[in-house]
Amino acid sequence: MRKKLQGKVVSDKMDKTIVIEVKRSVRHPIYKKKYTVTKKYQTHDEKNEFKINDIVEIEQSRPYSKLKKWKVVKKINLEKK
Repeated sequence: MRKKLQGKVVSDKMDKTIVIEVKRSVRHPIYKKKYTVTKKYQTHDEKNEFKINDIVEIEQSRPYSKLKKWKVVKKINLEKK
């Protein structure tokens, strides 16, 4: 089973590549305070269809380059009802 993550597109300036920012909440093991950890992933986008501020789901895949080991699965709609 491949890992899947959700994140926000922060850069789409490269060809067939977007940068995704994934945030997660972590609790400190001793002090029990919550804090946010942010990590950026370079992700393969074959058709250049995703733009900045889109929320997307990515999954692990074969290496496309030295830093690009993820691909976009789908766009997530966060519409308010």
